[in-house]
Amino acid sequence: MTKLELGLQLGYWGAGPPPGAGDLVIEAERLGYGSVWTAEAYGSDALTPLAWWGSRTTRVRLGTALCQLSARPPTATAMAAITLDHLSGGRFVLGLGVSGPQVVEGWYGQPFPRPLERTREYVSIVRQVLARDAPVTSEGPHYPLPYPGGSGLGKPLKSIVHPLRANLPIVLGAEGPKNVALAAEVADGWAPAFFSPTLMGEFSQALAEGFARPGARRSASDFEVIASSPVVVDDDVERAADAVRPLLALYIGGMGARQTNFHFDVFVRMGFEGVARKVQELYLAGRKTEAVAAVPTTMVEKVALVGPPEKIRDDVAAWQESMATTLVVWPVAAASETGLSAVGTLRAMAEVVL
Repeated sequence: MTKLELGLQLGYWGAGPPPGAGDLVIEAERLGYGSVWTAEAYGSDALTPLAWWGSRTTRVRLGTALCQLSARPPTATAMAAITLDHLSGGRFVLGLGVSGPQVVEGWYGQPFPRPLERTREYVSIVRQVLARDAPVTSEGPHYPLPYPGGSGLGKPLKSIVHPLRANLPIVLGAEGPKNVALAAEVADGWAPAFFSPTLMGEFSQALAEGFARPGARRSASDFEVIASSPVVVDDDVERAADAVRPLLALYIGGMGARQTNFHFDVFVRMGFEGVARKVQELYLAGRKTEAVAAVPTTMVEKVALVGPPEKIRDDVAAWQESMATTLVVWPVAAASETGLSAVGTLRAMAEVVL
């Protein structure tokens, strides 16, 4: 049984900042959680909240899960990483992900094709900046440095600021097998969007493929798997699952197009193809209430921890036996008086795991 670290997932904002998030971060550190994570979609960014709330902590690692590649050129991301690492005393973890074509092309106005190529090139440039061995150059084709054409005055540059850690950890968010293999090859860790400790055979193969590639950065023994799980602590399992169903329906049905939805594909690989197709059809037809109702409890239980503390304690055993090194708790409020609040959920998980 592996030692399982706990993390706190704050995610991205809805219509506004989540109330009490700063206090939640402080409580997580007090309880012994090892990390705090933020995200971005097309509203709040991942870096600013992490810096603001993280400034009230002294020990927990501060990670992005994830920064979207298309939101910033790789040198700008490297600058942010260097800055946050200095300000936090070496606690920053850079989590990166490609997002999807709707966001990349619709929000950032950048091309989505060839995401694996773009990721590899992006990570290479960030590592050049962090190494600070020489002025940064890249032949492209996605992020050529210096920029070809233009004024013709561009020249290779080296960061003015000396990075606190040249080996600052980079984690990749990945869902498809090819992208998971790339994470094992070029990154220090993998952050799956949905993780099931009992349905990871295909991902295990992809990770093994990446570790076996020439020049792979890590091996299975020193590679992090930072997996998030929605957690709802409630005496009634079905009621707890009800709090997670809308989240899964959104990701399966609405977070991507019919022909390109990486979250949908994950659940197909987990063996839920029929259910996933039904949820997607209902969601895209505007029948969201029916889509939510179509998410079975068995699916919820594969990727979330729901129910009373004693059940969650039993379910966590599978996580401790899995490849996961960190269980990132995503506290979801239960719609009942018996369900625990976000703070209560953090405390319950600390009692179960730590």
